[in-house]
Amino acid sequence: MLDKQKVVQQEEKAVIVGLIHQEQTERQVQEYLDELAFLAETAGAITVKRYTQKLAHPDRATFIGKGKLEEIRQFIFGKDISLVIFDDELTGSQISNIEKVLKAKVIDRSDLILDIFARRARTAQAKVQVELAQYQYILPRLRGMWTHLERLGGGIGTRGPGETEIETDRRIVKDKISLLRKRLGEIDKQALTQRKERGEYIRVALVGYTNVGKSTIMNLISKSEVFAENKLFATLDTTTRKVVFEQTPFLLSDTVGFIRKLPHHLVESFKSTLDEVRESDILLHVVDISHPQYEDQVEVVNRTLHELKAIDKPTIMIFNKMDLYEEQTFDKWLAPEVKQDILRQLKETWEQKTNGNCVFISALERRNIEELRKTIMDKVMTLYRERYPYKSEYFY
Repeated sequence: MLDKQKVVQQEEKAVIVGLIHQEQTERQVQEYLDELAFLAETAGAITVKRYTQKLAHPDRATFIGKGKLEEIRQFIFGKDISLVIFDDELTGSQISNIEKVLKAKVIDRSDLILDIFARRARTAQAKVQVELAQYQYILPRLRGMWTHLERLGGGIGTRGPGETEIETDRRIVKDKISLLRKRLGEIDKQALTQRKERGEYIRVALVGYTNVGKSTIMNLISKSEVFAENKLFATLDTTTRKVVFEQTPFLLSDTVGFIRKLPHHLVESFKSTLDEVRESDILLHVVDISHPQYEDQVEVVNRTLHELKAIDKPTIMIFNKMDLYEEQTFDKWLAPEVKQDILRQLKETWEQKTNGNCVFISALERRNIEELRKTIMDKVMTLYRERYPYKSEYFY
């Protein structure tokens, strides 16, 4: 076990691969590969080169064309590159076929995300959820993937469920999935009981794309120490804290970040964790406004909230990292009045889109945090008045 952990901690060199086709433009693929490289870094790998290819549709046998596959083989041959990561989901046979040519470990985005989740899981619930998602990922790929899984001694994409040898028998895997679902159901019942015991408090949940600063904002608002770092999926387990503003209490929860192309089986497995989102009264949708594709990230989060049937909840948009946005947008020669005009137009645009339910902050510099507190407090107190008009102690 210790030997395997040592192998995992060593940085692997990786090549990443994306496909430009009818449903993905070249610009989109480059954005996806930027994110894939960040995912690889989060998992402990260094991306040394990226490859893209234009095809009408993925090749059924090798996903990319044989010429591009040979180009990758020639690049990694004789180099210390042990990992090739594809941005889209591969079938078991595709993985097997590609590995035969490249003589290297091949994984896809889903496998990489599962690996990160396996590393970050801390609670019993998160560990079972990840293990269940891993088996669901493996099941349809057993025939093509088994040699890929069997021979590996460690590293990204090989952190198997429970760190044990993965059975090849499909029936055994199905039995394992059934057992994990039962265990998860028992854990979910306990979690539901805990949520019911929270009483009549208004519930507020932080949601957003991964790595937008939710945990940092959680720490500022609740004055607690929730783990936060500049990595994707730093938070897996939902953290809930009781917060009191001006003698008015409410519950604040930090939840797992969303991401593009999040594996469906992972969403299914983590639906119980996301119950905090479904059962919340107010959503705080945190956005990294300094990110070049922040509007696309907003759409990804909104689509996920729609899947969770939580899109219609009262929502405050929190545009975080304004310090980085200004640093990237303004050069030192720009006149102060021009800067103010750009910021004013940005705020007016989003105030119109959100009916005034937005705040622009920098959690790092603690900028506009009091405005954020007041905005949250107004929403919380409005809900208390609507729900419990006879309980005046909440309003003073």
